[in-house]
Amino acid sequence: MDPDTKLREALDRSCHFMMDKVAYRGGFVMIYSEDLSRRWGELPARETMIWVQDPATVGVGEAMLRAYRVTGDKFYLGAAEKVASALIYGQHPSGGWHYFIDFEPDRTEEWYEEVGFRCWGWEEFYHNYGNCTFDDSVTVDATRFLLHLYQETSEPVYKEVLLKALDFFLQSQYPNGAWPQRYPLDPEELTDGDIDYTEYYTFNDDVILGNIRFLLEAYRALGDDRYRRSAVRGMDFVLLSQLPSPQAGWAQQYGLDLKPAAARSYEPVALSTLDTVHNLSALGDFFLETGDRRYLDAIPPAIEWLEASVIPKSHSTEGHTHATFIEIGTNQPIYGHREGTTKETGRYWNDHNPENLLRGYGYTFNLNTKAMWERYQGLTKMGQSEIARAKREIESAPSSPMVALESVEGVISSLDERGAWVEDLTFPNTVDYMNNPPEKFRGIRTATFLKNANLLIDAIESAREGEKKLE
Repeated sequence: MDPDTKLREALDRSCHFMMDKVAYRGGFVMIYSEDLSRRWGELPARETMIWVQDPATVGVGEAMLRAYRVTGDKFYLGAAEKVASALIYGQHPSGGWHYFIDFEPDRTEEWYEEVGFRCWGWEEFYHNYGNCTFDDSVTVDATRFLLHLYQETSEPVYKEVLLKALDFFLQSQYPNGAWPQRYPLDPEELTDGDIDYTEYYTFNDDVILGNIRFLLEAYRALGDDRYRRSAVRGMDFVLLSQLPSPQAGWAQQYGLDLKPAAARSYEPVALSTLDTVHNLSALGDFFLETGDRRYLDAIPPAIEWLEASVIPKSHSTEGHTHATFIEIGTNQPIYGHREGTTKETGRYWNDHNPENLLRGYGYTFNLNTKAMWERYQGLTKMGQSEIARAKREIESAPSSPMVALESVEGVISSLDERGAWVEDLTFPNTVDYMNNPPEKFRGIRTATFLKNANLLIDAIESAREGEKKLE
């Protein structure tokens, strides 16, 4: 069997299995039991639920579309269109998406009562907001996939839902350029003084920066200057929300008074080193996008603050340099904890103690300020021609890596007779993951399928490039 045939056979088997046996009305969750009798998104899911949030429905759609571009096989285009149909069904009337789509919407509240409300720590699922979310790139990723599908097909139906989604980005943006985590907003909460954190100006989990990056992509693809102007307003909010020296960083989210605010129980009022790092990178990128040196001016004081915020070595068993949260005023690190076994009897709290941390959040990490200074200094020395060249490099599509057939032999041989990659998996106890061991089982991860399918596509492209060179 020649390499291309062997790779195609593996890709076809795995993709047919996902679309024919695993998909529900074109959509997916994140994890399945080996026999497909149970399924999980971020939380346990019913059979009629699919997860928009990756790695799930959107990721599969992008993989199928990519497979079509490489192979020309109409099966893959049809698969991508089935994914799009699921997303179109679940598009909120305002234009965005929720974490999941329920094809039995009359039972959604039942799921919240039986699962979401009971999962202590998954606070974004305590309440059925009934609106859309930018959290974890949910609405961005769904809209981006529809943009890619429209670019491939030019079908009016995809243009219609795409433009509706893009209008959602414009309508949900605050006048100062920020975005809330969720939208549409609740007008009653906005007026009674008891505002939910999802309405805050939100950097956490790539809300503001993710929207900015995607709007620039939409502008380049469609040419509508409204998207670029919206991205510029978003980046100007980054400048507006930077705290003054000597703590010239950013918070995860801000209240409508533009002061750092708390969100979930384990996300305190604090400066966020991680969001500061992300904003510094975006400022450099946006300087290349616009040539406006205002974006560079914000960088030095933020790096200086990060250099002044190194934690004691005793605060991290991994030898990390920085805490995620830093107290405003004192510049001390803040850590989250939890005790008890239920929402009703337990509690979360935050303090300066680095021991017995809340599992799974990530309260410390490594940070290289030297590399930040080097990038900043390089950007300041750029002339117009260098800026233009760097911008073109950012806008150009990344090339696929060269992958040899030998490197995917294990991926091919590990497919079972159905076309599934089955592995040992765990899922946390959703009622009390801190005090109970995770469930262990054999199962199928959508993330593994995406990794392996894209690797096979890379190998097919590589084999064909090799054949061209021999001609």
